[in-house]
Amino acid sequence: MTEQKLYEIALTLVPGIGDVNGKKLVAYCGGAEAVFCESKKALTQISGIGEATVNAIASQKVMLRAEEEMTFIEKNGIKPLFYLDAEYPKRLQHCHDSPMMLYYKGVADLNVAKVVGIVGTRNITDYGRHETEKIIEDLSSDNVLIISGLAYGVDAVAHRAALKYNLATVGVLGHGMQTIYPAENRKLSSNMLEKGGILTEYVSGTQPDRENFPKRNRIVAGMVDCLVVVESALKGGAMITADIANSYDRETFAIPGKIGEIYSEGCNQLIKTNKANLLTNAADIRYIMRWDVDTKVVAKQMRMFRDFSDEEKKVMDIFMNNNVIHLDDIIVGTDLSPSKIASVLLSLEFDGVLTALPGKRYQKL
Repeated sequence: MTEQKLYEIALTLVPGIGDVNGKKLVAYCGGAEAVFCESKKALTQISGIGEATVNAIASQKVMLRAEEEMTFIEKNGIKPLFYLDAEYPKRLQHCHDSPMMLYYKGVADLNVAKVVGIVGTRNITDYGRHETEKIIEDLSSDNVLIISGLAYGVDAVAHRAALKYNLATVGVLGHGMQTIYPAENRKLSSNMLEKGGILTEYVSGTQPDRENFPKRNRIVAGMVDCLVVVESALKGGAMITADIANSYDRETFAIPGKIGEIYSEGCNQLIKTNKANLLTNAADIRYIMRWDVDTKVVAKQMRMFRDFSDEEKKVMDIFMNNNVIHLDDIIVGTDLSPSKIASVLLSLEFDGVLTALPGKRYQKL
């Protein structure tokens, strides 16, 4: 493990720094290590960085704790993923409040072409169990990665169904990797390591405290192309995750339920208020996500008879090493104004060269 990784872990341990300010410090100083080498005077001039934070950065306590964490992750085969690392989930990377650091154990690629999140009540009914398993069985031919929270109920059913139908699945934890909560899912999590994995933003020793789980939900929402809510009351973790997914411009789906059933009220409310697409089967996901449209042949035919303008060439150059690019990367990678980029992207979409994906991303066809 590199010394750079030690500084990256240490930065996340600075009391009160938060993910947004932490990234601001990295951008200002040029890297995690540079933050610790910067003068106190320079750090205090950064907006949002107070004296207490500066003093904590100068303290040796965070470095000592980071060394302990390095020992733990090396001993347990855990991979630390800093938000600038290539293996960090790209979809999550573009969420403003995404974690600076993730701790990952597993074999699944977190940046596969199709990622589906499945959440819902811990008090799953037979109806919810049947629908969860059916959706995942139908998605088995799409080679999707299934993301959930490794909790009781819908989460556990989704993870088990994914393993049953040979799909990779990753559980996002609300605590450190020294344990698995709930304990009943320890064997499940062990099985998931062979096909998928487990993921957390929390260092070892962090307990499964109540306040951790709403934060965990933003990771689930940010990692996916679309989120499926199976069953939920009007309030609960699944509804929080759905709200976050909407704020991240992720497509959200909800399975409708019987009127009057407490764990159908949340899904029905999401559909009624246009915060989720009605989901009856996997074909609905394919249709909304455009997974069932083979546009590559059309795109190739269009490009044969099309010359790119200078602005279009600048945009297309960004796609040279990656078929899927976030809008922010297109803006940063060109010297074009946002309005010009919007115009160019629309033209390229219209001619079948690019297609828009959820989460302000574009795919080269």
